[in-house]
This record gives sequence, C-alpha cells and structure tokens, in this order.
Amino acid sequence: MTSPAHLSTTSTRWDARLWAVLLTVSTVVGLDALDVSMVGVALPSIQADLGLSTSALQWVVSGYVLGYGGLLLLGGRTADLLGRRRVFLVAVAVFAVASLLGGLVDNGALLIASRFIKGLAAAFTAPAALSIITTTFQEGPARNRAISIFAVFGASGYSAGLVFSGLLTEVGWRWTFLLPVPIALIALVSAIKVVPAYERDHSAGGYDLPGAITGAAGSLLLVFGVVEAPEAGWASPQSLITFVVAAALLTAFVLIEKRSSHPLLRLGILRSGPLARANLGAALFFGAYIGFQFVVMLYLQDVLGWSALETALGFLPAALIVAFGSPRIEPLIDRVGTSRTILGGVLAHVLAYVLFLRVDEHSGYAGSVLPSMILLGIGFTLAFSSLNIQATTGISDNEQGLAGGLLNTSLQVGGAIGLAIVTAVLTGSGEGNLLTGLTPALAVITGIAALGLLIALSGVVRLRRAPEPELARV
Repeated sequence: MTSPAHLSTTSTRWDARLWAVLLTVSTVVGLDALDVSMVGVALPSIQADLGLSTSALQWVVSGYVLGYGGLLLLGGRTADLLGRRRVFLVAVAVFAVASLLGGLVDNGALLIASRFIKGLAAAFTAPAALSIITTTFQEGPARNRAISIFAVFGASGYSAGLVFSGLLTEVGWRWTFLLPVPIALIALVSAIKVVPAYERDHSAGGYDLPGAITGAAGSLLLVFGVVEAPEAGWASPQSLITFVVAAALLTAFVLIEKRSSHPLLRLGILRSGPLARANLGAALFFGAYIGFQFVVMLYLQDVLGWSALETALGFLPAALIVAFGSPRIEPLIDRVGTSRTILGGVLAHVLAYVLFLRVDEHSGYAGSVLPSMILLGIGFTLAFSSLNIQATTGISDNEQGLAGGLLNTSLQVGGAIGLAIVTAVLTGSGEGNLLTGLTPALAVITGIAALGLLIALSGVVRLRRAPEPELARV
C-alpha cells in the first residue's frame, strides 16, 4: 500500500481529498478543545440542577482532564501500533456516545463518568489526528501549512467553547454536552470516507504491556494528585501518598522503557532538542493561560458583576484573532522559523499578563481587559501552530503518534498543574477574598509565562550558535 505521505507533494496546492482529510481530523481536535472549555460557564447551573457539592462539581471538569491528560501518551503509541485511522474512528465514536450520555443523565456520578470517558476518547483522537496530518503532508511548507490550519481548529475550538458556553447555558446546561454529538457524528462519517488506511509499520515491534500499565497509571495518579491538591492540601497525607506512588510508577515506567525491546516510549526521542523545548514550552505556555482564564472568568463575574454570556463574549476578541490569524501564519513560520514565532507568541502572553496586573474593582473592559485579550489572541496565533510543528519535525513516521501524544500530554498536564497552583494562590486568603488573592495569582501566572519565555529564548539562541542543516528553522 502506498504511504499516505505520498498523497501530497511539497506544494501547498492540494486536491479535494487532501483538504477533506485535513478538515475532518482538524474538526475533531477542535471539538476536543471546545469540550474542554465549554462546560466552565455551565457549572453553576449543573450544580443547582443535580445538587452537587462544590468538591463533586469540580470533577465535572477534572474528570475530563484526568482521562485526557493521563492517557495521551498511551493513545499516541496505540495509534502508531494499531493504525491511526482505526484508533481515530473508534475514539471519535466513543466521544460521540459519551457526549450523548452526558447530556441525558440525571445523576452527578454518571455525569462525571461520562466526562472521564470523553477525556479518555480525546486522549486517543488528539495524537492520532496529529499523526494523520504529519504522515499525510510532507515535511516542509506543505506540512507547516497543514499544521497551522490544524492548530487553528484547536485554539479556536477552545476559545469558541467559552463563547458557546455562555449562549447555550442561557438555554440549558445540557446543550453544552449535546452540541458535540452531531458534530462528532458528521466527522466520523467523513473520516470513514476520506481518511486513508495506513499501512502498519511492522518494524515498530510488539506491545509493551508493563510500560503501558505503569505509564498510564502513573500519569493518571499524577493528574489526579494535581487536581485534588488545592482542596486536600499540598502537604496532606492524601496528596503526599498520591505523588509518591505516581513518582514510583513513573520511575518504574522509565526503567521498563530502558529495558524493553518494544518500548511504549522510546526514550531516545527525548534527545531531540526541538521536541524537548516544544513540550516544556507548551506545558508552561498552556499552564499560564489556563490559570489566567480561570482568574479572569472569576474576576469578570464576581468582581465586575458580569453575566455568564457577557463573560463568554469578553473572550471573543482573542478567539477572532486566532480564527483569522492562524490560517495565515504559515508563510511567517516558513520565513523566520518556529523558534522565533514561538518566542513572539510567548512574549505577547507575558505582556498580556503584566498589563492585567493593574485591574481592580473599578476597571473597565476597553481600557483594562481588552488589551490583554488582543495580546492573548496574537500569542496563540504565533505560538500554537509553531509548537505543533516544532514537536513533530524530524520525527519518523512510525513515531508521529508518540510525538503528538507527548505534546498533548505536556499541554494537559501543564494546564492542570498551572491551574492548581493559581487556584491555591488565589484562594490562599480564604473564600470571598478574590481581590486579595488576585494580584498574587496574576504574579504567579506571569512568572510561569516568564519561564516559558526563557525556554523559547534558548531555542533562538541555540539556532544562532549551531543551526542544524535539516532543522535550521525549527
């Protein structure tokens, strides 16, 4: 069978089939991102309707993050071993069913379970989708353009989720769960028709069951511990035991991978400088943003007294900039390279967070909030596509799913850790004292983003000192 990579050329002028493949898998990733953010504004309505406690309510969000962030690495390698198309189709079908169940249940535990299953499905769709893109479009301008379009669906999906959540919550919170169902089904039918069958790479070897068990269990426990720590206490016995067991499992995972003849994670892939910088940079970039979004949503509603719909629309400028800018970013990436565009994107976010440090209970949207929203949109446009390209450039086709899984794991775990730290700082002065904790929380967010700026800067400095022939623009 001809490799799908040969369906494309280095040209960015594609036929209808290539566009259909790209738009289908991009739609699913945009749906994953939309689902992460869309439930946020609906939480108060869910709590009132189902009678959930605050601790149980947070698991409506955290259950999704737990499944998504904890199993991404396994999802990426599964796509490489079982076939990208097969894994993608099954995961999209599971996502659609779980979405339907989430919109119909009348029990909090069942709702949380449906969210976990959706997160689990997304953990398989995201790396499979990225590896379909990177093995269908040849490395260079064609792949860069494809990933730019792919990334805009993810970034715009997340931003659009905030807006849709405000609109749909006005009708009923169940619609935030039901909206993804028809979209997922349409994408599934399209994928069955247009996504080509990928020939399995038999050189990839067999299955690393001990590695899969220890890696998945360690990742799940780590995400669980981070999500629970702000409420249980970072130094509580529960948190300490969880982190110790997670560390032990992940250490065992590394030792198993070193000795396995068919490792789930080939540790040598981490020696790639661009890949390592992309993953660490993505974790810090998304960790700062998720924390910032959480703080801003509370600030707009609890301090300025905005409605759920007004709060959602407050993020619209950033979403519009990403939607219009990301499809047009590929020529810039080709000209200056991913390291420089990542640096520009991270710098824009640092400036956005610094500007927001001046807000108080009397601040207006146009003068205090809007400038940060504009910078957030610019930052996402510059950095998000570039991080995806940098994390997959130079990686062999049989490890593209693994590379995609690593990147998405970094995004989700970074987001979970960033949110947990910011939440702890924000609530450190006690409930009802949002303004007291606002400035320290924003300072922490700025510090996280500044660390990401250092990582991005190191990539540019390294290029100037020793550019690599094939990766000189990475």
